[in-house]
Amino acid sequence: MTTANRNQPHAEGLFNLDDLPNIDASQLQPIDIDSLVAPTDPRHPPKILVLYGSLRERSFSRLAAEEASRLLRWYGCEVRMFNPSGLPLPDDADSDHPKVQELRELAQWSEGMLWVSPERHGSITSIMKAQIDWIPLALGGVRPTQGKTLAVMQVSGGSQSFNTVNQLRILGRWMRMITIPNQSSIPKAFLEFNDDNRMVMSPLYLRLVDVCEELVKFTWLTRGRSAYLTDRYSERVESAEEVSQRVNQKSI
Repeated sequence: MTTANRNQPHAEGLFNLDDLPNIDASQLQPIDIDSLVAPTDPRHPPKILVLYGSLRERSFSRLAAEEASRLLRWYGCEVRMFNPSGLPLPDDADSDHPKVQELRELAQWSEGMLWVSPERHGSITSIMKAQIDWIPLALGGVRPTQGKTLAVMQVSGGSQSFNTVNQLRILGRWMRMITIPNQSSIPKAFLEFNDDNRMVMSPLYLRLVDVCEELVKFTWLTRGRSAYLTDRYSERVESAEEVSQRVNQKSI
């Protein structure tokens, strides 16, 4: 393989495919940006925030998130991952808590997100839900997630399930995000990662690559026109102050 095939420019420099041992470099294609954006669209690296839903020392949702982050960087993205350790329960602290502020700033910074949650009792984990709940629908009339792209993934200790990704899709829709069609569900996750905490080669790994590739494509395609795509008549007739009062009301 040539160096040109194995290396790809990304937000932090040149990403070497040697860190992606399962990848067939002849089939991994850089994003054809010109096929997705208009000449006047922004060309900076897509900004992707990755959230995962477990605090275990060997967290398979974190390992899957890290695996995806490597791929997203190869595809040219600037990637940041939020560590949920220390994040208080929603309503158990003020919004000026340092971890809450960190999460909200990352949400505003991002142009797309990847959510990876374990399945626990047939649902997403409380750690995953707490992160999403701390991201408000609006901050001063500005919606920090509206019109941004989202990819969803889950890991399970047992057999194949789609409960968690389905619930993440509902949450993404509620947050007014553009959730991509593809998704990843990794059953028996303890069999899918080796002793070096890297995902082994399998059809499940190939699906994870597909999800990352599709997330990057949709982010390039939509971010330059997300303001227009989310422009609504009902909100045009309200002032920013009225929108803020409505979505941030303290009681129902």
